[in-house]
Amino acid sequence: MSDGQRHLLIVNPSSGAGRGAELLPEVERQMRARRLEFGIVVTVSLEHGIREARGATERGELPVVISGDGLIGQIGGALAGTGATMGIVPGGRGNDFARVLGISDQPAEAVALLAQRPTRKVDVGEVNGRRFLGIASIGFESIANRIANETDRLGGELVYLYAGLRTLARWKAARFTITLDRERTFSYAGYSVQVANSRAFGGGFFIAPEAELDDGLFDVVSVGHSGKLRFLAGMPKARKGTHIQEERVKVVRAADVKVTADRKFAVYADGEHLADLPARLKVLVGALTVIAPDGDLVGPPD
Repeated sequence: MSDGQRHLLIVNPSSGAGRGAELLPEVERQMRARRLEFGIVVTVSLEHGIREARGATERGELPVVISGDGLIGQIGGALAGTGATMGIVPGGRGNDFARVLGISDQPAEAVALLAQRPTRKVDVGEVNGRRFLGIASIGFESIANRIANETDRLGGELVYLYAGLRTLARWKAARFTITLDRERTFSYAGYSVQVANSRAFGGGFFIAPEAELDDGLFDVVSVGHSGKLRFLAGMPKARKGTHIQEERVKVVRAADVKVTADRKFAVYADGEHLADLPARLKVLVGALTVIAPDGDLVGPPD
């Protein structure tokens, strides 16, 4: 249960096309109803949010991020290894990190969790020195992520569908080379590689349905070449996590992953452009404590 510690609500007003700001009045009401002490900061940038979160922990306060995966991932990465605890109220378009942890996107339920205060330690990923919580995407999905971020007029799942179709229309197969734990190297032609700390991205695509947040390993998902129509037909399978049964999809595990390709690709994670190829990714084991249900992680829908 809550020990009376003051909370700092760190609100991203632009997340989820304004959803973060829209949620704030109800979050405040729920906090007062549960007699939880709090202050509020409305962010103007990722860097501002990180500074406020660090300042909160230095004052003995508990930072609670009301945002989507971008700000949650960056603040979580900044707090990794400090011993601080982070709270989450999902306020973005995808909310995939919270989804996998089982944190409700309804303010009343999310605040009830803050009051109950269950915690769990999770791993944190690192790519070329930049930290992330969810899934690092390279190839097709990193291009689609950029398009989604540049598209303001659509919300929710529609923006990811739109971005995927636009990317597919111009896509040409790439050749990726992956080295696992500095020992095994393999190459393939295809669509992408996902280096997954968590299970889902893109608003509920369970691209790594068996990934664990606390096993010290990435699930590395490689998607090989196929025709565009076959790739498009397989997208619904990724929502249920059944795509991994296809021959063109491979899943391996490693704690240290190096990725190169035959052309330039950005590396996106938690909805943000964090690095460019070549990329080196490592796991920071149990580096972050979050307020979240302590049961099994949430998997794909049946």
